[in-house]
Amino acid sequence: MIATPVTHRRACDPSPPAGLCRSDFHQIAPNGFGDGHNSYPHSMAWHRGHLYVGVTRANMCMLKVSKVPKRFPFWPVECPDDLYQLDMRARIYRYDPHREDWREAYRSPMIAGSDGSPIPRDMGYRGMELFQGDSDPEPALYVSTYASARGPGAMILRSLDGEEFIPVSKPGLVALPTNSIRTLTAFKGRLFTAPTGRAGGQPNTSGIAVIYESRDPLKGDWRPVNTPGFGDPDNVVVFEMTAFGDHLYAGTGNIRQGYQVWRTRAEGNPPYRWEQVLKNGANRGVFNQMVMSFQEFKGALYIGSGIQNGGIDLVNKIGPAAPELIRFYPDGDWEVVVGAPREGKAATSGYLPGFGNAFNGYFWRMMAHDGWLYLGTFDWSLMLYFANQQNWAERFRNIVHRVGLDEIMEHQAGGDLYRSCDGDNWLPVTTDGFGNRYNYGFRVLVSTEHGLFVGAANPFGPRVAVREGEDWVYRDNPKSGLEIWLGRK
Repeated sequence: MIATPVTHRRACDPSPPAGLCRSDFHQIAPNGFGDGHNSYPHSMAWHRGHLYVGVTRANMCMLKVSKVPKRFPFWPVECPDDLYQLDMRARIYRYDPHREDWREAYRSPMIAGSDGSPIPRDMGYRGMELFQGDSDPEPALYVSTYASARGPGAMILRSLDGEEFIPVSKPGLVALPTNSIRTLTAFKGRLFTAPTGRAGGQPNTSGIAVIYESRDPLKGDWRPVNTPGFGDPDNVVVFEMTAFGDHLYAGTGNIRQGYQVWRTRAEGNPPYRWEQVLKNGANRGVFNQMVMSFQEFKGALYIGSGIQNGGIDLVNKIGPAAPELIRFYPDGDWEVVVGAPREGKAATSGYLPGFGNAFNGYFWRMMAHDGWLYLGTFDWSLMLYFANQQNWAERFRNIVHRVGLDEIMEHQAGGDLYRSCDGDNWLPVTTDGFGNRYNYGFRVLVSTEHGLFVGAANPFGPRVAVREGEDWVYRDNPKSGLEIWLGRK
C-alpha cells in the first residue's frame, strides 16, 4: 500500500512539562574531550548508568584524501601529507553523571593494512544499540564500525561491561565489500543492521541495500531478510531503521527517485514480507534523497530527510536542497510537517524545507524527551567561507554578496536544534551551534533521567584556515573538536 498525505489535528498535552531552552543546556565536553582531532560523536548510548560516545577522528582530513568530490581553493583544516601520520584510531568515551567526568573506555587496535603498513582497525563508531541476544546474560552494548579502505571491512562490536569490546561479525559483516555500517536496531528479539558504505568515495551508498538480522550476534549468525534493494536497483542503501508499533521500518537512499520507506512485521522465515509505505521521497523526488532519521513521538513516526555529502551530492548532481520532516501514522496516512506544499496543502508547521533555512542539509537526528520532540540539523553555511565563489551560480553569489558573508558566518553558521510539544509548533533551542560556528551539526541525541545529551559534530581543528587579505593561512582553532551538551531543568 502506498499512503497518501492527510492532515491530522494534534495538540500539546494540557500541561506539558517545560521544554528545554538554550539556557538549560551546559557544555560537559569541550574541544573533543581535550583533543581537537576528535571530530564526530558518531554514536551515543546509555548503558549501565553511563553515557557512551563513539568518536570518529579528523573527518575533514579523511575527506581530503577520499574520492568524494570537493571544491575548496584552500583546504579548511591543516592535514598531514599522509593521513596516517595522525592517530586515526577511533575512540569510545564514557561519562559518569554522578562524578561528572569522562574517561576513554576503548580505543581501536592497530592492524596491518592491505599494503602491509599499520592502520587502525576502526576509524569510527557510527552506531550503537542495546540488545540482549540468545547468548547474552544481560543487555549488551553493540557498536557498528567505520573501517579504513585499506582494511578488511566494517564489523559489529559487542560489550557487556563497557570496557571490553569484541567483534561479533566478520569484516564487512558477512564478508561483504563494505567499510561502513551505520544503523543498528533491536526488534522482536533480533538485532537488525545493513551495510552503509564502501571504498571508492561511497561512505553512504554501499550499493548493497540488504538488511541482516541476528538472534545471537555473539555467534556471528547474520542472515538477510529482504530482497536486494526491495527489488529497486536505485535503492543504493538502507540508511536508517527503527521499530515503531508492530513493525520494523527501513528507510532507503535512492539516487533517482527519492527515498523509500518499507515496513515488516518480521514474522515467519526470512526473507520477510515487506510493505512499501512511502516512495519518491514522500512525493518530493530526489531532493528527499535519503531517510536520515526516524523518531516515534505521540503515536506517530517522524521521518527526517537529507542529501548525502553535506546536502549537496556532486556525484549524482542532486541539490543543494533543504530537508523535510514527514509524519507517518500506523494506518498508513502521512503528512508534511516541515517542507514544500503537497497537493494544495502547506506543511502543518508552516515551515518550508529546512525550517526555512536553505543551508540545512540534513534533519540529522531526533529524540523524544520529557514530552517534547527535539530535532538536530546539519548546517553547511560555514562551508561558504572556504568555498571558491567563482563556482557558485550567479543568483546564489548575488544573494550571498547582498546579505554579506561575514553576516552569514556571524548569525547563520552552526547547526540548529529545534523542539516541539506536538510536532507542529516548533521553537528553536539554538540556531548557531550553541555559539560555535564550527559545530556544523547535531549528530546524536540521547534521553536519560539525567537530561537530554546532545553531541555536536565539529571537524574543524585544531588548526583551521583563515583569510588574511588575499591569502589563506592556518591558525590555531580554540573551538576545535566535537562538543557534548547536557540539557536539563
